[in-house]
Amino acid sequence: MVAVEGRLVADERRRLPGRGAWVHPVADCLAKAERRRAFPRALRVPGPLDAAPLRRFTT
Repeated sequence: MVAVEGRLVADERRRLPGRGAWVHPVADCLAKAERRRAFPRALRVPGPLDAAPLRRFTT
């Protein structure tokens, strides 16, 4: 995934520009990463990121 305009976007083809991060496609893993505020830290962006677009990729 990468951060695009304050939102997390799944980069399935691994071609989008910017720093990327990996997370398991499991809802619990996504929720844990959000609770720990791991995405802004891993992607090195200021402020919170909207993870709603990733929910359709989780099981």
